[in-house]
Amino acid sequence: MWSSMHASRMEAREGFTLIELLVALTVFSLAAMALINLSGENTRAAGRIENRALAAVVAENRAVEALTSERPPAVGATTGAERAGDRTWRWTRKVAATADPDILRIDILVLDPAAPRPAGALTVFRSLK
Repeated sequence: MWSSMHASRMEAREGFTLIELLVALTVFSLAAMALINLSGENTRAAGRIENRALAAVVAENRAVEALTSERPPAVGATTGAERAGDRTWRWTRKVAATADPDILRIDILVLDPAAPRPAGALTVFRSLK
């Protein structure tokens, strides 16, 4: 009889208690939430990188145009828009003289189409000769 009582107590001790299960579920839930948060942040970062890359393409296009045109651009500011990545990017090009009278400084700023903040910038120099 004593051995059957002892066996039933041993059977009762097998497995997890309710508190142990709740603690395990809490730890698992926290880990799952951290992974979901990380996934969301990766998606947002990829969007920011895409914006910067497209803005750089637009800025480089404007720079190539300024550097390869037959005549150098006029001193002053010019604005425009260009399509890239199914979006319209606004850009500003500022041309200024430098200490060397034969060289122009050309600053190009590209604005994010979703918000009025800069998404890319580029500075190039062009000879007047």
